[in-house]
Amino acid sequence: MGLFKRASDIVESRINKILDKMEDPNATLDLSYEKMLDGLQDIKRSLADVVTEQKQVELQMASVTKELSNREDEARAALKMGREDLATVALERKQKTIEQLAQLQQSHDTITAQAERLKDAQRKFEDRVHAFKTQKEVAKASYRAAQAQVRIGESMSGIGHQLGGVGDALQRANDKVEQMTARASAMESLVDEGVLNDPLDTRDEVGRELARMKRQASVDEDLERLKKELAQS
Repeated sequence: MGLFKRASDIVESRINKILDKMEDPNATLDLSYEKMLDGLQDIKRSLADVVTEQKQVELQMASVTKELSNREDEARAALKMGREDLATVALERKQKTIEQLAQLQQSHDTITAQAERLKDAQRKFEDRVHAFKTQKEVAKASYRAAQAQVRIGESMSGIGHQLGGVGDALQRANDKVEQMTARASAMESLVDEGVLNDPLDTRDEVGRELARMKRQASVDEDLERLKKELAQS
C-alpha cells in the first residue's frame, strides 16, 4: 500500500507542476486591463497632438485675418494718396491672403473633425475600460472562490497538501485504539479468572474468588430487578 501511495504522490506532484505552469486567469485579466489602459493613453496622446495642431492653425488664422485687414487698409491709404498702382498691389496681396485663410480654414475643419472623432473614441474606450474593470474584478472574485472551494474539497477528501494522509493516520490511530482496548479487556478477563495475578492485588486466591462471586451476585441481582421492572410495566 505504501508503494501505491508514493506513486500517487508522485503523479499528484507532477500534475500540480503542470497546473502551476498553466495560464493564471487573474494575471491574464490584469495584463489585459493594463493593455487597455495603455491603449486609452495612446488615444489621449493622439487627441492631445490633434488639439495642439488645431490651436496652432487657429493662431495662424488669427494672424492671417489680421494681415487681411492690414491689406485692406493699405489699399485704401494708397488710393487716398493717388497711388492706384500701390492700391492694386495691396489688393493682390489681399487676394493671396484670402486664399491662404481659406486653406487654413479647410485644414482647421479637417483637424476639428479628427479631434471630435478622437474624443468620441476616447469616451467609448473609457466606457469599455470601466466595464472591463468591473467584469475583471467579478471574474477574479469568482476564480478565488473556486480556488477556495477546490482547496476545501481537497482537504475534506484527504488529498490536499496540508491535510494529505490525515485519513490514513486517523485509520491507523483507530486501529491501534481498538487493539489496545481488546488487549486491556483480555488482560482484565485473565486477571478476573485468576489466570494472571494483579501485582496491586494483595489478596490470596480465596479472597479474589470471593470478590469475583460477589461481583457476579451483584450482576444477578441487577438482572432480576430489571426483569421484575419489565414484567410490571
